[in-house]
Order: sequence, then structure tokens, then C-alpha cells
Amino acid sequence: MTRITVAKGDGIGPEIMEATLEIILAAGAKIEIDEIEVGEKVYLAGNPSGIASESWEIIRRNKIFLKAPITTPQGGGYKSLNVTTRKFLGLYSNVRPCMSLHPFVSTKHPVMDIVIVRENEEDLYAGIEHQQTDEVVQCLKLISRPGCEKIVRYAFEYAKQQNRKKVTCFTKDNIMKQTDGLFHQVFDEIAKDYPEIENEHWIIDIGAAKMADTPEMFDVIVLPNLYGDVLSDVAAQITGSVGLAGSANIGEECSMFEAIHGSAPRRAGQNVANPSGLLQGAIMMLNHIGQTEIAEKVQNAWLKTLEDGIHTYDIFKQGTSKQKVGTTEFAKAVIANLGKNPSILKPVSYANNSALNLPKYKRRSAAEKELEGIDVFVHWTGNNPGELADKVKKMENKGIKLTMITNRGIKVWPDGFQETFCTDHWRCRFKPIEGTEINKRTIIELLNNAVNENIDFIKTEHLYSFDGKTGYSLGQGQ
Repeated sequence: MTRITVAKGDGIGPEIMEATLEIILAAGAKIEIDEIEVGEKVYLAGNPSGIASESWEIIRRNKIFLKAPITTPQGGGYKSLNVTTRKFLGLYSNVRPCMSLHPFVSTKHPVMDIVIVRENEEDLYAGIEHQQTDEVVQCLKLISRPGCEKIVRYAFEYAKQQNRKKVTCFTKDNIMKQTDGLFHQVFDEIAKDYPEIENEHWIIDIGAAKMADTPEMFDVIVLPNLYGDVLSDVAAQITGSVGLAGSANIGEECSMFEAIHGSAPRRAGQNVANPSGLLQGAIMMLNHIGQTEIAEKVQNAWLKTLEDGIHTYDIFKQGTSKQKVGTTEFAKAVIANLGKNPSILKPVSYANNSALNLPKYKRRSAAEKELEGIDVFVHWTGNNPGELADKVKKMENKGIKLTMITNRGIKVWPDGFQETFCTDHWRCRFKPIEGTEINKRTIIELLNNAVNENIDFIKTEHLYSFDGKTGYSLGQGQ
């Protein structure tokens, strides 16, 4: 028996939650429920996060959180409960199955059945941004080995539990060789632990094009945060059934399961809402806690109900649908189909009562780290890189010299092209003179010289190698 936390949410939330719980309990789900209040009432009571501290304690104690959609009031500095929950609870993996329900839901991709596994905490979504000059702002793309290992391990474990055959990784490591390169490297390392599952890597641009055109080529796709955010919406849209999709957010300690649609307040209290999205989230929850037999029974009953043409208003289509039903009646139809399999739609089969094996990240022994130079970013409004080089060379000291200047990642000195357009944001790379070593005191002296020469340096990045492997981009352009 697993104790879970349930929030019925706002708008249509209470109705679809009641229907969802009725279905999974009828199927034999071994759960006990603690209900909490989140969302609009909590916001309007003066809590800008939409959740009380005692509710956090219940979620953290039970570890499993099934949440209906909520309404976030407009204005007033209210925070997104979804974003807050993901960050506070370390929910590193966003999982979104995207399956075609042809011919019962219209789609151009009738055999599509993919799962997007998206890293949920880092990448550009760390939200670390700075304006550095009049013309340039930056956003830091953070990719960590722990983040990569956790999300890739989850993707393979999910594929194993769900009896899926292939995991595909999408990155842009032909350009971002350090950040996306690490994601790809970790993918290749972990794939070796799953020889029974096919693995492949695609560059994100052609991979995205292929997914949108021929999604049947893919099975499970694992991606860094930004790419995953974009492609999970694309994948859901091209199935033709965004309103029927569920989502899971998985952490090392806690996990949250939900529908991907909103609270639809205009439909509240009318017994017309489709509970399928939240039901899909609940099925993912059952799989996560190892009650895969129950999850399989519910999913196949749901597919059989759709196949029988028993549809709520949002997917009802004359000639395809046979009976328009409300929320309560749809739930009862699914319950009546428990133990039955669809005959047109593909029935699901999960690894029996197998919870996902997700070991906690273990930090590796530290690499041999060697300081090899420094990039000094300079705000300068001139246009001639040679003129800037003459200026910043005055920063040099006995152990270190200027070797390169780039602008927006393109080398402009030495041997740059005069046609290259330059902003007021310049990266000046200093490296040790051959036969000498540098340390952080050398760098302090370099920056002191910059101050003395009235050079407006705005940021520095140390250049390191790790176990002899270069840990920085060369900046020669793409």
C-alpha cells in the first residue's frame, strides 16, 4: 500500500480527479490518500506560492503527488506552483507520452507512439542572465554530469519497464561541444548498461524535423531542458490529442503526476470535462510506484472505451463517435471495460510489478585540474580588433600573453576578416608563454594591469584542462 498526496485543484480539477480516483481504485490500485488544498483559494488567501507549508510537509512525507490543474490568479506577483514544485523538490525528469489514437482522434500520424523524457532543472532554464555591455546580454547554459546521468538513466529505465525497444538522444554537440557534448557522452556511457535496448543519437535540428515528419521512427527520446520543452509540445500537438496527455515530473525523492492541460474554469461544474489527461498521469504514477499490473489494466480499459466510441464532448466526432458522455459516465465506461483489451488500438504491456531502478548519483573522484589561461571579456566601443589588441596587450605580464580575440564566438584577431560584424563585447584570451606556468596570482596581476590601463573588463572565465582534456571552447568560429 502506497500513501499518496492528492490535490483536486481548480476549475474542472475536482471533477476529473474524482473520476480518475474512482477508476484506479476500481482497478485495484493499492493506495491511501492524503488530500491537500492548493491553487486559487490558497493564492487569494494571501499565499503567493499557492501552497501552504503544512501541505509541503505532506507532499515531502508521502513522496508521490497526484495534482489536478490549478488556476493562478492574474497579476499580483503570484508564482507558478508547477515551477515552484519542480525546483523545490528536485523533479529532474519531465516525462510526456505522446501516442496517436487514430482513427478516434484525428492526426496526420496514425502510428505515432513516442515518449519525450526532458531534463527539467538545468540547461538555459537555470535562468542565469546578465547584461554585460550596451549591445550584449548573456544566458548561461549549465549542463552537469549529475543532471545528465539522472535523466539518461531514467530514460533507459523507463524504456525497460515499458517494454520499449529504443532510446534516442537529441543534442547540438556539433556546435556546443562542451555542454551538449557532455550530455551525448553520458548517454553513450549509460547506454552500454542496457544492451537489450537500441540506442541512437541525432543532431537536434534534423532530429526534430524527422520527429515532426515521421514520428514512427522514434520510441523514447531523451533531451536537455530547452529542446525537450519545445519538442514535447510539438509531439503532443501532432498526435492530435493534447487534451488527453498526462505528464510526470520525477525526482530522486519525490514525484508529481498531472494532466498537461489547464483548469478550464468555464467548463467547471458541468460534468462535461474529459478526465483522460489526469488519468494518464495517474497511470504513470502507478507505473512509477511499481503497480504496473494495475496501470496496464487501466490503460487498456481506457483505450477500449475510446475504441468503443464512448467520448466526451471535446473529442466527440459524428460518424466516428457513438455516444457523447459526461465526466462521470466516461469514468463508469472505463470501469466497465477493466480487464478488457482494445482490438484496433494497440494494447499496452508493462514489465510486471517492476518499479524503476533509479540509483542516486554518486560523485566521481576529482579529475586532475590544470589552469591553462583566462578569457577576459571587455566592453569596448571601437571597431578595429587590431587596435583593441594593442590596448589589451598592455595587460600582459611576464608569464602570460594575449593569444586571441573573438567577438560573438568568431575569431577576429589575429588573422580576422574585416567583413566580420562586431559588437561592443570582446573576448580576449590570455595563455601562458611557452615554458612557463601560471596561477591565480598571475591572473590577479593581469586584472590589476587592466585597471591601471583603464580597460573595462566585465567578466572572466578561467581555462582549465581536466585529466589533460581541454575544458573550454577554442573560439575559432563554426
